[in-house]
Amino acid sequence: MRALTWQGREDVRIADVPDPRIEDPSDIVVKVTSTGICGSDLHLYAVLGAYIDRGDVLGHEAMGVVEETGPEVGTLRRGDRVVVPFNISCGACFMCDQGLQSQCETTQVREYGKGAALFSYTKLYGQVPGGQAEYLRVPFGDTLPVKVPHGPPDERFVYLSDVLPTAWQAVEYAGVPNAGTVAVLGLGPIGQMCCRIARHRGARLVIGIDLVDERLQRAREHGAHTLDLRQHSGDALVEAVRDLTDGRGADAVIDAVGMEAHGSSVAALAQKATAVLPDALARPLLEHAGIDRLEALHTAIELVRRGGTISVSGVYGGAVDPMPMLTLFDKQIQLRMGQANVRAWTDDILPLLTDADPLGVEGFATHVLPLEEGPDAYARFQAKKDGMVKTLLTP
Repeated sequence: MRALTWQGREDVRIADVPDPRIEDPSDIVVKVTSTGICGSDLHLYAVLGAYIDRGDVLGHEAMGVVEETGPEVGTLRRGDRVVVPFNISCGACFMCDQGLQSQCETTQVREYGKGAALFSYTKLYGQVPGGQAEYLRVPFGDTLPVKVPHGPPDERFVYLSDVLPTAWQAVEYAGVPNAGTVAVLGLGPIGQMCCRIARHRGARLVIGIDLVDERLQRAREHGAHTLDLRQHSGDALVEAVRDLTDGRGADAVIDAVGMEAHGSSVAALAQKATAVLPDALARPLLEHAGIDRLEALHTAIELVRRGGTISVSGVYGGAVDPMPMLTLFDKQIQLRMGQANVRAWTDDILPLLTDADPLGVEGFATHVLPLEEGPDAYARFQAKKDGMVKTLLTP
C-alpha cells in the first residue's frame, strides 16, 4: 500500500509499504478514507527524530471503512464506517474504567515509562504504524473504534480521532465558570476548536491569541475576540486581557501551543541540536536534560486571574523545564494537563455532529489534498503558508 513515511528531519515521503494484517483476534483493518495532519505531527517532522526509524508510517487522525475483522470481533463487520482514536486503549483496564484511556494499562509503553500507546508516535509510544496510509490495523476492534453512520461527509466525523476530544478535554479541564472568560493561546486546529467549544458550553468571552492573520480571522468568524501577538506582546498582552476582564485576568487560560512556542532562543537552539545529533546522543539529552520553549505557558500564568485555572493541551517534552513556582503558588493557580482521553469524550461529542453542526466541523479543514501531496503539505503546514490551518489527506 501507499503510505506517508518519515525519512529524516523535515523529510517525509510517500512510499510503498506492506499492507497491514490481522495480528490479534481482536484486530480490525480499516480502509482509510480521510486522515489528518496534526500540529503534533510537526514535532515528529522537526524535533523527535531520535525515536523514529526511517520508513515509519505517520499519522494518528484517521477514519474509514472496515475492510477485515479478526475472529473475536463481534460489534463490527466489513463495510462499517469507523473513526479511529489516536490513543490505543483497551477499554477494560482500571485506567480505562476511570476515563483515563491515555494511561491504558494494557498498552502502556513501560520500556520508556510512558502512558498508552499512540498511533504513529515514536518508540516512546509504541512505534505503532499510523493512518496516513491506504490501510490501518486497529487493535481492540470491539472497544476502540467509534462507529459512525454512513451518509454525511467524512469531515463530519474525522475530528473525533483527535481534534474534537482534545479540545473538549482542554475546555473541560479549564473549568470555565458559567458566563466566564477564557483565553486561548494558539489558534491552530486545537485552539480554534477550543474557542468554539468554550462558546458552545457557555463562556461569556473567548479571547483567541495568535500572530497569523488567517488563524485570527477564523477565530473571529466563530465569535472569539482576538488579540494579535504582533500588536500585543509581553506586558501589553497582559494589560489587553485584563482590560477585557475587569482588570483581573481570564478565569481560565488554555495553552494550545506547547513546545512550538515562539521565544527562548536557547531552548529553540537546544531543540534543533537534538534533532540533528545521532540518536545515541540525542535520546539521553531529551530524556534527562531536554528543555522546552515555555513562552506560551509562562504567558498563560500571567494572563490567568488569581484563583483561575490553566489547561495545557499543547504537547511539551522537556525533562528539566523551569517553572515559576512562586507565581503559581502566590496566584493560587490550578494547572491541569495531559494527553486527551479520546474515548472518554466521544459519546458527549457525537450528538453535536448533526446537520445543525454547532461546532462548525464541516469546512473546518482549510485544505483537502490527495495522500500523494502529503510531503508538500507538511512543509507548508510547518511554514504556516497558504492559509493552511487544518489539512485532510485522502488516500
